[in-house]
Amino acid sequence: VEEYCKNKLPYLNTLNTNFIINIAGYAIRDYVETLQMLESNNGSHAGYEINISCPNVKEGGMEFGVDPIMTEKLTKELRKHTDKILIMKLSPNVTRIEDIAKAAEDGGADCVSAINTLVGMGIDIQTRKPKINTIFAGLSGPAIKPVALANVFKIYKAIKIPIIGIGGIQSVDDVIEFILAGADLIQIGTLNYKDPGIGVKLVSELESYLKEHNIESISELKGQLNI
Repeated sequence: VEEYCKNKLPYLNTLNTNFIINIAGYAIRDYVETLQMLESNNGSHAGYEINISCPNVKEGGMEFGVDPIMTEKLTKELRKHTDKILIMKLSPNVTRIEDIAKAAEDGGADCVSAINTLVGMGIDIQTRKPKINTIFAGLSGPAIKPVALANVFKIYKAIKIPIIGIGGIQSVDDVIEFILAGADLIQIGTLNYKDPGIGVKLVSELESYLKEHNIESISELKGQLNI
């Protein structure tokens, strides 16, 4: 974190755009100490996305993401230390993601993002060993989009705070699907590695879609799923 504050944050502060810092940890203390260090370095970031669900960690963080009580406790604790936007990033590897989302809302989160990666693994049939040294890891990309959409829709019906939809987004159609399911914003992960300019491209395509369908604002589409 010290290295980040010394070498990364000053550069990010020079950019003429909003940015959000993602935080992960193994215990509440890790999250709080990291957030406090970032707060004390006068960053111009708009807020924090709190990763409570990363399946790549062997212990700690996973527990927050599957337990509503721990999610609410962590959110409340972080809320005490910042006035910046607080986003809780939710795991799909739970029984009822809407319960976790409600706990984050009750804890003082400004927003939730969904979904984080699905737990996956691979096996080398020649060596009979896992292809990943941690055995399990996070599956992301287009394959998880249907799961992500379902989870966003479940969350939309359970909370009032904004939702950032994530999972396999690679086209303007994908963006619109997430908005119709209840997302206020969308986040692109995996596809950025393939095309770093995809965000700008999709904004342009989205504007064309709205104009073509005589829609003044994307917010008019939020949650407008016909069932």
